[in-house]
Amino acid sequence: MIPSGNSKANIDRFLGYQDEYDRYRPEAPPLVIELLSNYLGRRPSLVADIGCGTGLSTFLWKDAAEAVTGVEPNLDMLSKAQEKLRLLDAGAEVVSFVQGYSNQLPFETESVDIITCSQSFHWMDPGSTLQEIARCLRPGGVFAAYDCDWPLVLWPAIEARYNRLIATSDALLAELQPGADQARKWDKEGHLGRIKASGLFSFAREVVFHNTESCDAQRYIGLALSQGGIQSLLKLSPASLEQDIAEFSAEVKNYFRGRTLQVLISYRMRIGVK
Repeated sequence: MIPSGNSKANIDRFLGYQDEYDRYRPEAPPLVIELLSNYLGRRPSLVADIGCGTGLSTFLWKDAAEAVTGVEPNLDMLSKAQEKLRLLDAGAEVVSFVQGYSNQLPFETESVDIITCSQSFHWMDPGSTLQEIARCLRPGGVFAAYDCDWPLVLWPAIEARYNRLIATSDALLAELQPGADQARKWDKEGHLGRIKASGLFSFAREVVFHNTESCDAQRYIGLALSQGGIQSLLKLSPASLEQDIAEFSAEVKNYFRGRTLQVLISYRMRIGVK
């Protein structure tokens, strides 16, 4: 049973492409540890990563906290995270994953030092989620919702082509998918305002930072195709984006010309300190 305040459509949006998601999406950068541990003022005992997906933002903490737990409602994404944990050579005893929901967390009151939502807070009901986060955080504990900007910085024509591909897929999905099956997301630009308006945090601010990662044409294309809207549309109508994807892929491959480049990834982190 999905707890009240959670959307089955939002959870189901991420079914069936956990391998592609994990292969192409960026891992959380190490600067996240530095920023949040500094705001906490010490090494965290327990970190909770909510909406953790395949663990791209969870394993980051295996050497930087006494324990870290990833919480994820989608069983496909969760199974991938657990598969990666089984293959982990060092630090596995620190990391755990559980199925759970952002407004019904499996933690004791005031037991968690840092709670993160990486690329996930916009899929959660903000009111009930922030209440639950505040319940779980120790006094002085830190909440951070952070996201990277799409598309990744590359070249104007390709970025414009990416944006058209996303817009086309969203429009087609709105036509083809019944209203009850459509996912709902909250605008990321409103995260900080909602954190402040909750009255649950003594301090809140936004931090902007950047990271670079290696990227080739296959990864840049894979990042686009790992977006939930495109994946949802491909399940409903596999041929509907065929031409658009082919044109986008050709342009990306022509730009990279077999090269692997260092690509800039921009992040926006909204922080609340209890």
